[in-house]
Amino acid sequence: MNKNSGYSHVLKYTGLFGSAQVLGILCSLVRNKLVATILGLEGMGLITLFNSTLKLMTDSSNLGISMSAVKNISEEFETGQQQRVNQVVQMVRVWSLLAAVFGMLLCMTMSPLLSRFAFSNAQYTWHFVALSPVVAITTIVGGETALLKGVRQLKQLAMVSVFNAVAALLVSIPLYWLFGLSGIIPSIVLFAAVQAVFILRCSYRLYPLRLSFNRQLMRQGYSMVMLGIAFVVTGIISSSAEFVIRSYLNYTSSIADVGLYSAGFTLVISYAGMVFMAMETDYFPRLSAVCNPHQQQPSQVSAMRLTVAQNHTVNTQVEVTILLIAPLTVLCIVALPFLLPLLYSREFLPALGMMQVMMLSLYCRALALPIEYLSLAHGDSRSFLFIETIYNVMLVTFTVLAHQHFSLFGAGVALTLSFFADLLLAIVFMRRKYHYRLSPTAIKYLSIQLPIGLFTYATTLVLHGAVYWLTGIVLIALSTLISLRLLKQTAGFSFASLLKRKG
Repeated sequence: MNKNSGYSHVLKYTGLFGSAQVLGILCSLVRNKLVATILGLEGMGLITLFNSTLKLMTDSSNLGISMSAVKNISEEFETGQQQRVNQVVQMVRVWSLLAAVFGMLLCMTMSPLLSRFAFSNAQYTWHFVALSPVVAITTIVGGETALLKGVRQLKQLAMVSVFNAVAALLVSIPLYWLFGLSGIIPSIVLFAAVQAVFILRCSYRLYPLRLSFNRQLMRQGYSMVMLGIAFVVTGIISSSAEFVIRSYLNYTSSIADVGLYSAGFTLVISYAGMVFMAMETDYFPRLSAVCNPHQQQPSQVSAMRLTVAQNHTVNTQVEVTILLIAPLTVLCIVALPFLLPLLYSREFLPALGMMQVMMLSLYCRALALPIEYLSLAHGDSRSFLFIETIYNVMLVTFTVLAHQHFSLFGAGVALTLSFFADLLLAIVFMRRKYHYRLSPTAIKYLSIQLPIGLFTYATTLVLHGAVYWLTGIVLIALSTLISLRLLKQTAGFSFASLLKRKG
């Protein structure tokens, strides 16, 4: 794949999955509004507690297959040998089924504890028993989704994402309307089933279900499971870091500050997800295939070619992501005074300064995420765990120190500093481990766009009223035009050509 086609590919699928993500967010906003109207605060609280507890159970029992299986399937798919692909698909499905059964039984067994953990009483024990099949369904869906990612069925995945967003709205609201709070459990179970139908219809049509529990097939999945367990452990570490930060804010400040911090964190991560979602779905399988060629004894020359191909794949993703994320970051920094009351309420305006400085962290994530995927593509679970652990330790440390001196604004600064330190660590570590070098083009793009972002943030501190909005519009237009011009110079990109491109 040459440079131009690489750019076009990344642009195409970033736009595809970004659009699906936008639709999902819009449907979520509509659903939340209707749920708040029909069920009130009590209903929203119940749904949140049920879903968060189910997510905890799923993440703790699914062996991380939804991510780690992508690497195995992608490597075999790249060989073009259908028999080998069929074998690894069988292996993934067997392990997914075992993890699903384990997760469901674990949820059923722990239902009394889950009820006490979530609600401080045993009143909801049988609710969690009824919800236990959702853990199994979610795990199986994760395995089938990994299958579709690995065999590059990207348009199918985007369509499923859209269907799921719409289905969540159409399935839940009628049940809430008809049965009130009693419709929450059926709604969660039914939506999980509908989600499974969409994904299984796509995956089973490509690879009909065939299960085999022989020992050789099970042994083939050990490396996948070990990498997956690294995802599980990392998730636990990340959740623990978030818990420590929220507990600290509650202890030293107030529960209101916890809510403001959570709102800011969610807004930044959700926004970033629109651009970064394509990395997990499209970029990770491509990078896995590049980093794991099927050669028994690679020569020095082939190893050098591997490094060149690896660096090209990573840098192409980095360069495109910078050019896409920069105008959107400037837009969000400028528009937050309008977006914050729209998405939440005017009560959340005290978090404005924190959110605006948080947005600067997206420049760091645009570089760090593609680089950090290298350890996953190489199946290096230890390196992945190391980097993620260091990041979470830095996040907690910086947040505590910054909050002591700058209150809630300091928490926003801490997040940005943590992402910056994470970027430096990723660049140094991946250079030593996998000979990765950031391209001069990526450095050039960042040196052009980052000053615009920093100047935009500076204007939020000194400008007000009409002057603020006029200056903001100029900066948004400047960042957007620069990105479009650079994309056109490098890859001959234009919106018209992208829309006409097929396949």
